[in-house]
Amino acid sequence: MASSFFVLFDDIATVLDDVATMTKVAAKKTAGVLGDDLALNAQQVTGVKADRELPVVWAVAKGSLLNKAILVPAALAIAAFAPWAITPLLMVGGAFLCFEGFEKLAHPYLHGADEAQGHRDERAKALADPQVDMAAFERDKVKGAIRTDFILSAEIIVIALGTVAGQPLQSQLAVLVAVSIAMTLGVYGLVAGIVKMDDAGLWLSRRAGAFTQAIGRFLLAAAPRLMKTLSVVGTAAMFLVGGGILVHAITPLHHAITQLAEGKAWLLSVLLENGANAAVGVVAGALVLAAVMAVQKLRRR
Repeated sequence: MASSFFVLFDDIATVLDDVATMTKVAAKKTAGVLGDDLALNAQQVTGVKADRELPVVWAVAKGSLLNKAILVPAALAIAAFAPWAITPLLMVGGAFLCFEGFEKLAHPYLHGADEAQGHRDERAKALADPQVDMAAFERDKVKGAIRTDFILSAEIIVIALGTVAGQPLQSQLAVLVAVSIAMTLGVYGLVAGIVKMDDAGLWLSRRAGAFTQAIGRFLLAAAPRLMKTLSVVGTAAMFLVGGGILVHAITPLHHAITQLAEGKAWLLSVLLENGANAAVGVVAGALVLAAVMAVQKLRRR
C-alpha cells in the first residue's frame, strides 16, 4: 500500500513538473503579446476620472477572465475534434497581429493627426461637462476594453495551445488555465500600476523630503514616456510574434531563415532570425491592410 502511494505521488509530481515546463514554454511564446496587451489596456482606461481608474481596471480584469473562460474550452474542443485547424488558426492570429501592427503605423497617414486630436478634444470636453453621464461613459470604456481583450486573449490562448498540441487533455487544460490566470494577473496588475503611476508621483512630490519629492517628479515625468515606450514595444512585438508564427507555419520559409542564421555568432544569429520574422510580419501586415481597405472600398460602392 505504501509503495503504491509513493508511485502515485511520483506520477503526480512528474505530471505537475511536465505541466510547469510546458506552462513556461507557453508563457514565453505568448509574452510577445504582453507588451501590446499592456499598452492597449492602459490606453483604454485613459480619460476615466482618477478615483475610478482602479474600479474600471478591476471590471475589465473580470471581463478578461470571463473571456478566457469561454476561449479555453473552445480551444480544447478544437484540439480534440479538429486538431488540423490549430495551424490555420495560428496563422490567422499571426496575420491579425501583423495587420494590427501595420495599421498602427499607417494610421496617421490614413486618417491624419487632426482626427486623433479631435477625439482627444471631444473626450476632454465630455469629462469637463457635468451633464455627461459618467456611469455610461465608464460602461462604454469597459465594454470596449473587454472587446479588445477578447481578441488579444484569443491570440494568447491559440499560441499557448500550439505549444501543447498532442499532449494529454488534462495537461492542455492545466497549461491553458495557468497561462490565462498568469497573463490576466500580470497584465491588469501592471495596468493598475501604470495608470496610478502619475498619482503616486504627484503624492510623493508633495511629501516632505528632497529625495521623496525627486522620486515623485521622476514618476510624473516617466509615466507618459512609459506609455509611449509600451506602445512602441507592443507594435514591435506584433511584427515579431505575428511574423514568427507565419514563418514557422510556412516550412520552406522557416528553413531558409534557419539556414541564413545558422553558423553565425549568437548575437548575429538572433538578430538575423528576429529581423527576418519582423520583416515577414511587416509585409504580411501591409498585405492584409491593403486587402481590408480594398474590401471596404468595394462595400462603399
